[in-house]
Amino acid sequence: MIRRSARTVRPGAALAAALLGFFVITLDALVVNVALPSVRQDLGGGITGLQWVLDGYTLIFAALLLSAGSLSDRIGARRAFALGLAVFVAASAVCGLAPSLPVLIAARMVQGAGAAAVMPTSLALIREAYPDPVRRGRAVALWAVGGAVASAAGPVAGGAASLISWRIIFFINLPVGALALTLLAFTARSSRHRTPYDALGQSSAVVAMAALTFAAIGAGSEGPSSLRVWAAALLALTAAMVFVRTQRRAAHQMVPPALLRTRTVLVACGTGFAFMVAFYGMVFVFSIYLQQQRGLSPLATGLAFVPMTILSAFVNPLSARVAERYGHRLPIVTGMFLMTVGLAVLALTPSSTPTWVLALLMLPVGLGGPLAMPPTTAQLVDSVPAHLTGTASGVFNTSRQLGGALAVAVFGALIANQHHILAGLRTSLAIAALTTLTAALTGLRLVMPDRAAFPLAAHTAVPRKTNAITHRR
Repeated sequence: MIRRSARTVRPGAALAAALLGFFVITLDALVVNVALPSVRQDLGGGITGLQWVLDGYTLIFAALLLSAGSLSDRIGARRAFALGLAVFVAASAVCGLAPSLPVLIAARMVQGAGAAAVMPTSLALIREAYPDPVRRGRAVALWAVGGAVASAAGPVAGGAASLISWRIIFFINLPVGALALTLLAFTARSSRHRTPYDALGQSSAVVAMAALTFAAIGAGSEGPSSLRVWAAALLALTAAMVFVRTQRRAAHQMVPPALLRTRTVLVACGTGFAFMVAFYGMVFVFSIYLQQQRGLSPLATGLAFVPMTILSAFVNPLSARVAERYGHRLPIVTGMFLMTVGLAVLALTPSSTPTWVLALLMLPVGLGGPLAMPPTTAQLVDSVPAHLTGTASGVFNTSRQLGGALAVAVFGALIANQHHILAGLRTSLAIAALTTLTAALTGLRLVMPDRAAFPLAAHTAVPRKTNAITHRR
């Protein structure tokens, strides 16, 4: 990396790089949805193949997030961010040139690996650049704008690109990634520490998540009584037990058990999981439904999401101000309740409802999600010791991506039958509404954490023995 004097190091550069990184990895989670029918026309494959185009990305993203903190600790947040973004951009080019569906799915998995390094390190860059909690909270809200803008642009960009070629959606990442990497030259150097790698823990986590997703997708394509589905479910359970056992006994855990016994962390993870099930799952099922059942073009389908996603972009920066005035619990709980109402209304809407009315009925989802997520993220970052920021954000974002992967797997199984796609859509929305309602009720128990009472506080003196990021410059 290029050495810079203290005068050229700017917090704004770190925030801009983090925002752009978050933008591209969020964009690629959403831009593909609307383009899926075009991908199938070009490369073939049924609903199962399309599910893996989405879940290949989110699955690896979720699984590798757990060890991203360790990578960041070893080489520094700035270098880990640069490495992850470079891998992501290179894989994006391969996706755009993919000659077959298996190649596209494999490249999407590599994209997920790069995104796994970008997500937690982008938050770590912000934490290093903004030590003041108030300024950091506002920076996190602006960082979230990157995801909100990507959410707003994703469906429309995917639909518009599909009119020419779906491959264009992946080439968008190249100039954005290059700009983010350039901005890193003006950020502060991150500290590095020698940290052990938990190979068994990471491997068991990947196997557990992959097998669970395979079982969920297979239940839709092969039926829940399939021997392969049951074998995958058993493998997922076994791998999960191995992971839990290693985390209890390992000298250097990927996920310290005490972290998951903290109410704030559990509420944040549950809220992130519910948000992705609802938002990501809803965009997925409506992208298929509007094109296959209503005959909309990819562009018209993308435009149907515009009112919701534009509202999201405006609400994201305002949620930090709301949290500053009223505390984190109010926007988190209110946001989850709004999503619940929106999803429930959509699930009960008659099939004859015009598309423009459906677009307006999505607005509570577009309002509730961004109202809740920035305060959730800020509360999580503020609630853990500095050296555990990477680990905590990795766990948090793993729960988010796992929610998205399972939503596509389960909801895809429900809409796989073309003759019952409307019933499958309604069931999917009902499941999503129940998930966000549970998160809202759980959020009522959220209180401002007392960092001095954090159960891992005793370990702050020995950061080299943790799987996390230290923030000394």
